[in-house]
Amino acid sequence: MSLVRVDCHLHTVASGDAVTTLDELAERAARENLDVVFITDHNEISAAVTAAGQNVGVRVIVGEEIRTPDGDIIGLFLTERVPYVLPVAEVVARIRSQGGLVYAPHPFDDGRSSLGRVLPGLCAAGAVDIVEVFNAKIETQGPNERALALATAYALPGGAGSDAHDPAGIGAAYLEMPDFDGPASFLAALADARITGKYRPHAPRYPRRPAASGRALHVDPLQADPVRQPFPVVGAVAEVQLARLGPLEVQVGVVLPGEADAAVELEALLRGTYGSA
Repeated sequence: MSLVRVDCHLHTVASGDAVTTLDELAERAARENLDVVFITDHNEISAAVTAAGQNVGVRVIVGEEIRTPDGDIIGLFLTERVPYVLPVAEVVARIRSQGGLVYAPHPFDDGRSSLGRVLPGLCAAGAVDIVEVFNAKIETQGPNERALALATAYALPGGAGSDAHDPAGIGAAYLEMPDFDGPASFLAALADARITGKYRPHAPRYPRRPAASGRALHVDPLQADPVRQPFPVVGAVAEVQLARLGPLEVQVGVVLPGEADAAVELEALLRGTYGSA
């Protein structure tokens, strides 16, 4: 029986909050002896589709981590992008309508957008195919253990992912499992999968950009950048026009293609209304 190493959950620069290029992904996957990676960018599949159509030295399967009002959910084996901020039931329907699998990432990580509160109901309704029982970005293992207990309670297979947003994170968690050739055989092979993983923290997401003089540049985060460059935040550039502030160039990794609610929070913060609802 041929075994493969599979990282079920990782990100590229297309996520908006990650820095890994496809070349870096290929190099790191080879170093970590990975055979298969699911590229699960936030609300975006363009990089995954590109990588899947190229010889990058590792088998790439298209996935997407999709923001819903109830938390993030991942679709695996996708052929089309699923829009974000749709109701979770509609997201599940759109994943399955294209033959994909529904994967619940980091379900009990309170520090991220997770499905924990609604996940038992989704599992009971048969709306989940795989529960991520090891996420390498979770430092204390309590949330991963809760995910494993829930998967066991509902007789669902467990997945594992590095959730890497930088090259150094790739391969921090993976499954060693029988080879597969599609969603059905992947799901069946999970019964014989062995999880390997260790905590590997994110690289600093927003490093401070030095000033031209080499000294650190200190700016008021609510004012336009004095050197007329985007703020040191990885993501898609958005032009925000707000009362009294005028045009403000910002980079919000969660606007396009990322998480819309953070953009709303940013606007509320700038208007001075955040937390007033």
